[in-house]
Amino acid sequence: MTDYTLETEDGRREALRRMLTIRQFDTKAGQYFADGEIPGFVHLYIGEEAVATGTCAALEPDDLIASTHRGHGHCIAKGLDPDLMMAELFGKRDGYCNGKGGSMHIADVESGMLGANGIVGAGPPLATGAPLPIDYQDRDQVALAFLGDGAVAQGQVHEAINMASTWDLPAIYLIENNHYGEATPVENQHNVSQLSDTAQAYDIPGVTVDGMDVTAVDEAVGEARKRARAGDGPTIIEAETYRYHGHYEGDEQNYRTDEELEQWKQRDAIDAFRDRLLDRGELTDDEFEEMQAAVEETIDDAIEYAQNSEYPAPEEAYDDMFAEPVPEIEQFATRPRADGGSNGGER
Repeated sequence: MTDYTLETEDGRREALRRMLTIRQFDTKAGQYFADGEIPGFVHLYIGEEAVATGTCAALEPDDLIASTHRGHGHCIAKGLDPDLMMAELFGKRDGYCNGKGGSMHIADVESGMLGANGIVGAGPPLATGAPLPIDYQDRDQVALAFLGDGAVAQGQVHEAINMASTWDLPAIYLIENNHYGEATPVENQHNVSQLSDTAQAYDIPGVTVDGMDVTAVDEAVGEARKRARAGDGPTIIEAETYRYHGHYEGDEQNYRTDEELEQWKQRDAIDAFRDRLLDRGELTDDEFEEMQAAVEETIDDAIEYAQNSEYPAPEEAYDDMFAEPVPEIEQFATRPRADGGSNGGER
């Protein structure tokens, strides 16, 4: 995918296309998970597209991000290939992690994506460690961690931000406040009215923005990046947003009402940004329909790619896990199987 910025007309159109891609990817992921073709769990990003897109529009291509269990949108916004992402969800060898990570563990360090993570609050420590060599070598980069409102209460999150603020590391911590930590309302989790207020404990800036407005997110992250690169340390950004689906697919969602969901859908980020581009004359209705059709084709192609890819062989289960061979694993891999089947032979 191409780099993009909201400062140009082409960049704004690309941002819209990327939000559409995120929504279509996760819509199809949910469908194929329901059909039983995608194993494990999926946590869909539908409704929150403006946060990832606005964030990555403000970052430079070499900047680093750390994701969450709800990371498909972060990956697409950062420029990862939907073909390889979908193959990973399907558990196929051609996926980003050779089919071994699945939905919650997509990573591509070469693209600056340090990894989605099934551990709540595991991103901030990564985005605190990564800036250490950046700061030491004075590279023009920052690291940004996405985290949810529930993760704000995790101990390692506070440890990471405390270290980054003490050492003035070039880091940004972006809280995606979708108002529920799994099924618990945010007001029942925290004793502050705005999660960005937690920045006061570290004497760093904390700002809250409308996470349904891609431009507002872009501007906040842009300012935080300037501050980080100036040597002034990290910033906490809270983006108020909303997930249209449950915490996970299959979630009964009895903790919220249909009326609440509909209120947030009335503020849909994609619809709002599309209308803004239409009003500015930067997009026509026909061009939007063509963009939608192209995005749908891209995701259909990704599904076909995933379905036609091969599963990793059983003897590959421990590949890529250790820097050096582990004798016990080597012995186990070549031991005769109890069911009489083949173990793949010598390794």
